[in-house]
Amino acid sequence: MAALALLALALFAGSACSAPQAGRIVGGSPTSIDKYPSIVQVESQGVFTGTWSQSCAANILTTKYVLSAAHCFDGIFYDPERRRIRAGTSNRNTGGILTYVEVAFNHPSYGANGLDGDVSVVRLTEPLVYSPVIQQATIISQGGSIPDYMPVIHAGWGTTASGGSPSNILLDVTIFTINHQLCVERYANHPIPKTVTENMICAGILDVGGKDACQGDSGGPLYYNDLLIGIVSWGEGCAHAHYPGVSARIASYTDWIVATAI
Repeated sequence: MAALALLALALFAGSACSAPQAGRIVGGSPTSIDKYPSIVQVESQGVFTGTWSQSCAANILTTKYVLSAAHCFDGIFYDPERRRIRAGTSNRNTGGILTYVEVAFNHPSYGANGLDGDVSVVRLTEPLVYSPVIQQATIISQGGSIPDYMPVIHAGWGTTASGGSPSNILLDVTIFTINHQLCVERYANHPIPKTVTENMICAGILDVGGKDACQGDSGGPLYYNDLLIGIVSWGEGCAHAHYPGVSARIASYTDWIVATAI
């Protein structure tokens, strides 16, 4: 089995500076799977309709494992037989190759403190085959950090407005990392306070909004250059000016991810 691609990164910040909606690209532009070959679609089969449709995203760790959000693999109707992965296509619900989910390993801390631990390592029934449009991601090393107010990228097929329709093609958007303590304080002062833990990354266009991940982008990537640093998790709607979007901080879980994806 291919080894996980890891990159040691220990950067330090040089700048001082309604309920959370899980599954949360707004303000983005069309892009291509050639640019982001490690992103895949998570498709769910409707319990009553039997129809398959993209519902989340994930990131290729090895040919047999992908990395996603735990809330995409949880809930009263969750059944691994009703989840599959579509890889190697820019188009939602069509093209590429399909493989099914064998088992999802949600992080042991998931569910104990809001959406802390919103990380899932998913084993596939059949291995992916690497190609120019199917490649493993490079994930940040345990404990690595990114400075505040650095450009980062979301990609996905999620809705282009909160509560809107999903995109039929892959989109990407550039936003900026937000000072963690500032993010903590903003959500703590929300009319219904929300918990932002040390295991989360906040990103957006602070006090402007208009760009973000959105519903259907859950489990997808937050990239710093070509490095996978976050997994789309939750936020106050989408692209909110005052409340940044929140991703699971992969550097808090890298050791567990590596140990699980073997």
